[in-house]
Amino acid sequence: MLHRLGPVRLGFIRAAIDAHWQGDSRGVRPLAGRRALDVGCGAGLLCEPLARLGAAVTGIDAAPENIAAASAHAAGGGLEIDYRCGEVSALGLSGYDLVCSLEVIEHVADKDAFVAALAAALAPGGLMVLSTPNRTAKSKLLMVEAAERLGMVPRGTHHWQDFVTPDELRELLAGAGLAMGEPSGIAWSPLRGLHLASDLALNYIVTATSA
Repeated sequence: MLHRLGPVRLGFIRAAIDAHWQGDSRGVRPLAGRRALDVGCGAGLLCEPLARLGAAVTGIDAAPENIAAASAHAAGGGLEIDYRCGEVSALGLSGYDLVCSLEVIEHVADKDAFVAALAAALAPGGLMVLSTPNRTAKSKLLMVEAAERLGMVPRGTHHWQDFVTPDELRELLAGAGLAMGEPSGIAWSPLRGLHLASDLALNYIVTATSA
């Protein structure tokens, strides 16, 4: 499922990068000379595209096995990515032009502290991108009950009560001194599969910048 989400999220991120820094949408390395941080990087599904877009990338994850897999895959592809194991709040990271954390906040117990740590890692004038499932009846039915029963995700992956609504995320970001942009939904249909949409009921992705 994360592999299917990847191109959709990357399309949003690329458009956000071009809009934020007023870059050329046809350029192949819009992040050249910039630093990017992916928090909760997993096996590097976002880190590698960011590196190919020109960024000096740091990926962090709390699971050592994820960091090992990500490091091995990056080495095999000839990509230099700084992978670190640990919690963002404990690593003292700062000065990143782009900070991303996709499908992570719903797994975090102290969401206020997590968002504050993300904000602390962001450089002045930087761009943050977050994505997360929305807490709606539709997401409970499709992303938790149906997805787990059909084996699309492992059982216990999601706890619906920990999902974050856009209004809640806006408040969390405001508490960290950040202003949230207009969210874009990530929807699914039989004909189009996963795609960006105005429907926020399942999942959404959004930018944040200094307020």
